[in-house]
Amino acid sequence: MKQIIYISLFIGAPLLLMCCASAADRPAAVPPGQLPPCPSSPNCVSTEATDPAKQMAPLPYRVDRATSRKLIVSIVGTMPRASIVSQTDDYVHAEFRSRLFGFVDDVEFLFDDDAAVIHFRSASRSGYSDMGVNRQRMTAIGEAYRTANLDDVANARGGID
Repeated sequence: MKQIIYISLFIGAPLLLMCCASAADRPAAVPPGQLPPCPSSPNCVSTEATDPAKQMAPLPYRVDRATSRKLIVSIVGTMPRASIVSQTDDYVHAEFRSRLFGFVDDVEFLFDDDAAVIHFRSASRSGYSDMGVNRQRMTAIGEAYRTANLDDVANARGGID
């Protein structure tokens, strides 16, 4: 009987979590030069958020946009279960998958030359709470970005433009 209960919990709990997960609110159209707003759920952080619980400070450029962009792409590229989905000169979109169930978090970086900063947004695609994972991830990326040796990045990536 104990085995049946344990098996039910082992299989039932993940299924319940997946069934209760909902797609994140994504606006149909976002104006150029802006990131989508965070949804009402607490599973998002952004430099453009108006809710203090979801706000984070943008990252200042390291030298210029090209250097900063290469550095961000390099950092994200070394992180587990991360992949760059798309990128342009002033935008990078990455996906991070959770280890256990493969849930996807979208991380977007927008390079603002006028303010010489990198705006970002990190949000879960599904579910309600992320247990602080998006904030922890962006804090770690920010720390790696601020402390990275630019000479190492230049040598590892064939030079900085």
